[in-house]
Amino acid sequence: MKFSLFVHMERSDPSIPHRRLFDELEELALTAEAAGFETVWIGEHHAMEFTIAPNPFIQLAHLAARTSTIRLGTGNVVAPFWNPIRLAGEAAMMDVACNGRLDLGVARGAYAFEYERMLPGLDAMGAGQRMRELVPAVKKLWEGDYAHEGQFWSFPTSTASPKPVQAGGPPVWIAARDPNSHDFAVESGCNVQVTPLAAGDGEVVSLMERFNTAVANHPEVPRPKIMLLQHTFVTDSEAETQALSQDLSDFYCLFGAWFANKRPIQQAIMEPLTAEECAAYPQYAPDIVRKNVVLGQPEEVIARLKDYEAQGFDQFSIWIDGGISHARKKKSLDLFIRHVMPAFEPAYA
Repeated sequence: MKFSLFVHMERSDPSIPHRRLFDELEELALTAEAAGFETVWIGEHHAMEFTIAPNPFIQLAHLAARTSTIRLGTGNVVAPFWNPIRLAGEAAMMDVACNGRLDLGVARGAYAFEYERMLPGLDAMGAGQRMRELVPAVKKLWEGDYAHEGQFWSFPTSTASPKPVQAGGPPVWIAARDPNSHDFAVESGCNVQVTPLAAGDGEVVSLMERFNTAVANHPEVPRPKIMLLQHTFVTDSEAETQALSQDLSDFYCLFGAWFANKRPIQQAIMEPLTAEECAAYPQYAPDIVRKNVVLGQPEEVIARLKDYEAQGFDQFSIWIDGGISHARKKKSLDLFIRHVMPAFEPAYA
């Protein structure tokens, strides 16, 4: 099982300069590359300081010039916000810029907040339908001389320009949760990304079962890769573990509020939730978060990850966003590199 880093700029304090956040993200990515991580992933989000990533290709292109070995992944582009020709071309240009290190992650998106701003009237079902039309079209555009007549996009014969460096185009990863999305990904020859969020290891097992079912349903397709994304923080004391449990509880409550799309937003920032508002999210209580995310001292983290490896996950991605300081992210990543990675042979010993 290989390791990757899922990282974004984020802030709740408008006095923190965006340039500082940009440089801090680069520092984390360079640390991951030096440690031998397989990929760094950056997603797409709009009009929110909670996750600052209006176009992941820009940050990834910057990292392409600063790195040489780590793969660079979109985690993820939001399918309904892209025209297939534009996505095929920009992804191909990115693959040229990084000399064949791009992984293209694609999702339907999750926030109604973004849907109503980027494509008013869109809902999750419509977003999923657009993703299912977009992905095959992008692959065909990389092959070239492809005309499309679909439900959402139509265009005459076109070819992605430039062409990707990687033969056949960059690996495509689909963010999957329900059985239908797993089936679509496998049938389409795409890799799969899954996350339980803060639902715990029971959900991890269920996600792998859905993937394995999709693989079994398509014996004609070589088994794709599957990545597990989890909030992961390594600590050096129980006191630090408990403190991070509270911080991540606050993060997930705020995530729930963004998802609900009911609280006011000012300057792209949502005010922290009150204790009473957080109580409306019992699934994100500190003790539940402590149990369900990957959080603790090295021995505990190693045991959790060994179980994921045994289940068959090909890649484990450290979700390092969490509303905490850059210094605490750096400390956790350093502890992970020094005390967790050596337990995974032969790749990292």
